[in-house]
Amino acid sequence: MDQSEAPLLDAVADYHRRDRYGFTPPGHRQGRGTDERVTQVLGPDPFRSDVLASFGLDDRNSSNGYLARAEQLMADAVGADKVFFSTCGSSLSVKAAMMAVAGNDPGGLLVGRDSHKSIVAGLIFSGVTPRWIAPRWDADMHFSHPPSPRQVQQAWEEHPDAAGAVVVSPSPYGTCADIAAIAEVCHDRGKPLIIDEAWGAHLPFHDELPTWAMDAGADLCVVSVHKMGAGFEQGSVLHVQGDLVDSAHLFACADLLMTTSPNVMVYSAIDGWRRQMVERGADLLGSALRLARRTRARIDDIDGLQVLEDRLLGKEASHDLDRLQVLIDVSETGASGYQCADWLREHCELDVGLTDHRRILATMSMADDDATTDRLVASLSLLARATESFEPAPRIDLPTPDELQLESVMSPGEAFFGSAEMVDADKAAGRIAAEQLTPYPPGIPAVVPGERLDAAVVDYLCSARHAGMAIPDATDASLKTFRVVASR
Repeated sequence: MDQSEAPLLDAVADYHRRDRYGFTPPGHRQGRGTDERVTQVLGPDPFRSDVLASFGLDDRNSSNGYLARAEQLMADAVGADKVFFSTCGSSLSVKAAMMAVAGNDPGGLLVGRDSHKSIVAGLIFSGVTPRWIAPRWDADMHFSHPPSPRQVQQAWEEHPDAAGAVVVSPSPYGTCADIAAIAEVCHDRGKPLIIDEAWGAHLPFHDELPTWAMDAGADLCVVSVHKMGAGFEQGSVLHVQGDLVDSAHLFACADLLMTTSPNVMVYSAIDGWRRQMVERGADLLGSALRLARRTRARIDDIDGLQVLEDRLLGKEASHDLDRLQVLIDVSETGASGYQCADWLREHCELDVGLTDHRRILATMSMADDDATTDRLVASLSLLARATESFEPAPRIDLPTPDELQLESVMSPGEAFFGSAEMVDADKAAGRIAAEQLTPYPPGIPAVVPGERLDAAVVDYLCSARHAGMAIPDATDASLKTFRVVASR
């Protein structure tokens, strides 16, 4: 296929060139009706290109096939059989994958317990029963690694009737599973493997990056173009290959969840990014990786800060690492990751992504250069000195790995949609959770609906909330009370 094409972008340009006008949504009419105070901030161009995908960019039957052609070009570029573009993020894509593989299957689905909250939401909506795969734990660092092939094999032995498996790789920390070996374990049983690769949209386009899930043999793969690519927020691509998943049914599941008003700009940015990666991705990502190596070394030289790498890799750790994810241990400073992130935002106008009790994460991309990384290093140097004046980091009651593995008593959907009540935190242990409780970022639920709360996890969440952890899906944001399944 001619990868220099960008059919959606070309269609937007043609729409403007023809001076089309629609008596259809959007009501702002390409910005004509937008308040000038809005366009003064956002500019006029977003509204000018915000048109209907059908009955606008394409005709009412989508007979020009702009979207279909863009999806075919993406599949060709990355070696998938077929792809589906989503303007509702990978949260939609992974739910569609789970429904297509395990919907209405009594055997359930093998699911890594370190999965993102969107996967748990998929379990709640679909009614699919999770068969949890415990992650590997570094107890000293209080850090989880993706499951190993051996752990996936053990999960299959315990749940041989499961419909398939879903594993997150890369993790939000950049750590990666041995996807090829896990795919072999699944395929030996004739079962499909779903990889939630939301943080790996860039992986197909450079050999020094961790192995792309499709190349490693996964059957389904979900990526978020906005995370490590150059698309708008909410842009996602769902890839499928092989004959273990019915692609027609998969895309029907995606259509059930997809908005009927997709954003053409999100679609077009995915289309343009694919072309950019095919034409220049190796060079752009190669430069980014070289810059990341230099930046990691410079940060590691700052007193009190440690860039994690060797500790993340190994036989009992992760299989590979995306080094564009710069994970920084700040514990030697005596400060928490929450304190450090807040200080950087307040004093340096600099935001970092993931934070926890002892780490912050700086995610680099192909868009970074010497100027942006110089700013990062300078800000971190100021931070390291400033931590001497910080108040002592509030204590967090960290549970052991065993204490974090809560007992599943009910299905997530049954617990979430059933009768519930609020109980005080000191009475929550022993009760069955009726809500997700998710430290965010990284968005991995500490508690899933249907799990029995224990005192260690309740104390952890309450103390961490006091120390600065964000738990946005808690019914009671203060965590003074917990939503639990009502007593019968």
